[in-house]
Amino acid sequence: MSPKSFGLPLTWRILVVIAATTMMILPAEAQVQKAIKTSSSTKAWTLARTPDGQPDLQGIWTNATLTPFERPAEFAGKATLTEQEAAALEHRASENRVDRPPKAGDPGNYNQAFFDGGSTWLSTRQSSLVVEPSSGRVPVKPAAEAQRDYDLAHVADSYVHHTTWERCITRGVPAGMFPAGYNNAYQILQTPGYVVIFSEMIHEARAIPLDGRPHLPPSVRQWNGDSIGHWEGDTLVVDTTNYNGKGMIATSAATARIRGIHESEALYVVERFKRVDGNTISYEVTIDDPNMFSAPWKVSMPLTKDANYLMYEYACHEGNYAMEDILRAGRAKERAAGQP
Repeated sequence: MSPKSFGLPLTWRILVVIAATTMMILPAEAQVQKAIKTSSSTKAWTLARTPDGQPDLQGIWTNATLTPFERPAEFAGKATLTEQEAAALEHRASENRVDRPPKAGDPGNYNQAFFDGGSTWLSTRQSSLVVEPSSGRVPVKPAAEAQRDYDLAHVADSYVHHTTWERCITRGVPAGMFPAGYNNAYQILQTPGYVVIFSEMIHEARAIPLDGRPHLPPSVRQWNGDSIGHWEGDTLVVDTTNYNGKGMIATSAATARIRGIHESEALYVVERFKRVDGNTISYEVTIDDPNMFSAPWKVSMPLTKDANYLMYEYACHEGNYAMEDILRAGRAKERAAGQP
């Protein structure tokens, strides 16, 4: 073939071949890079396991959230919020997160630096932590609400009218898993035959056996009941019975009207922990106490892994000046009224 073939000089023909080859190579390389990125982003998450084969739930997990415990009236009939609604609520909360002087006669409360109740709605955008019944409202019996109201009206009379959290006994089970204004962290540890859930608030730990043992005899009753766990596939199921009837189903102010509702010895609680990705545990708890509620009800929420969270000791009794001061104020009020 002569240098004049195709009507182009040899040098030009060489340049054309190089350009054409480059154009073929670049798209191919782009396709490869795209495939690598796609493979990386869609790579399936693999559930890690402990040496003895349990699904690995270990780590520090948090559940601080703006999501209310029960569904507010403004979202009646609406189980899930839109992105815009959730964003608007988060914005409203951020604007209200300011320190204000207390009212006259009010000693005040913690400032905002001490609170850590969350700044975002749950990623699920559910309108409440309570998901069953479908109303998002706890089916409390009138007698249980009356007992709660009586306690609230008599907190200055005796410590027995305060929640078990205020008395530094326990936040309760499952109450200790419900988000509060701060210290919303839990460390999960696993050993052969046990799962331990260590709560930052009140600094208490639950050692849950997985060895198939039966519950304690009905004659043995405890503040937080008797918890026994087992695995259903990759879900840790913990059922708790044998409550002593002296605790409360919710002790945090974040639980609003459910705070201070008493438990009975008939309380039966089933919790489910399932790791759904590298940073999330799905937590569900079903509560059944026919003496306090007209039907069982369920709470559902994600627990989020936070490797940077530092858990500190919660020295409850050492700082519980409020209890003494409230009772002292009650006695002063009685003296002022001329009561013996």
